[in-house]
Amino acid sequence: MRRDKNRWLIIWTGLSAAMMIVALYLALAGAPEANLQSQTGRYAQRIIYFHIPTAWVGFLAFLVTFVAGVAYLRNPRPEWDRIALSSAEIGTLFMLGVLVSGSIWARPAWGVWWVWDERLTISLIQFLVYAGYLMLRASVEDPARRARFAAVYGIVAFISVPINFVAIRLWRTQHPLMFGSSQGGLGPNMRFAFFFCLIAFTVWYATLMAHRLRLERLRDEVERLRQSILS
Repeated sequence: MRRDKNRWLIIWTGLSAAMMIVALYLALAGAPEANLQSQTGRYAQRIIYFHIPTAWVGFLAFLVTFVAGVAYLRNPRPEWDRIALSSAEIGTLFMLGVLVSGSIWARPAWGVWWVWDERLTISLIQFLVYAGYLMLRASVEDPARRARFAAVYGIVAFISVPINFVAIRLWRTQHPLMFGSSQGGLGPNMRFAFFFCLIAFTVWYATLMAHRLRLERLRDEVERLRQSILS
């Protein structure tokens, strides 16, 4: 059974790698340029093929942490806690990618690496909130208490996701609106590349989750073996 799981994990990893290679090609060379009025961001605009899918994966990962936290409080099985932890780690890493890729775009477009735009600030706060989730887990030694506290924290922290998601339409600031904008942005001829990148990043998230859960299960097995030897 384990051998079959490992085989499927290898196949899924290969599929994820192939899709990411195609996504890189589309983002950097294959996709047409955006309909920008300013030529300042002519090449930097290609960051949207990474920036938006990275944000989507971060939101998806935090949704999984939220669902796993609710499931753990209803039925405190260790597997739910593993899922919540693994997804929160991946989501936090991807939200860091959102901040970095946004700064890379901002430098040629705005002339600075960072501005305290409302939407950018919300993304930074969200990243710090989930960094706090990981710090909370590291500060509690008892596994049962750690899982329970983390489940509650993960549920409350998810409030930041819908706020961040709707912020782009609530606040019309410097941050561009890629869909439904009358000033250019994501045109119809760019959508194939964009949605392919979105799917590729989602598959990549699923692959990372599979590997991370496998690592977490192996760590728990090692810990059980260590406890049995010591006892």
